[in-house]
Amino acid sequence: REQPIFSTRAHVFQIDPNTKKNWVPTSKHAVPVSYFYDSTRNVYRIISLDGSKAIINSTITPNMTFTKTSQKFGQWADSRANTVYGLGIFFEHHL
Repeated sequence: REQPIFSTRAHVFQIDPNTKKNWVPTSKHAVPVSYFYDSTRNVYRIISLDGSKAIINSTITPNMTFTKTSQKFGQWADSRANTVYGLGIFFEHHL
């Protein structure tokens, strides 16, 4: 079964699908972002909900790269969701 391994709060962004340059916020405030591990399938996922709406449901694959672009911001591309996600984190050590 899938087990939570870490949670934090962050501002979640997606890259603008039209310009591929600008970040678009997916919520008006910081939301919980959780990292899960499924030991039976050996799969990690990043999940974030804004109320009952999933704004991130990203399966981490071996070819994904998480890039820390500043002390409190990082991003990764999810080819399955066809988007680039960004996280603005309050505490640098959580990134």
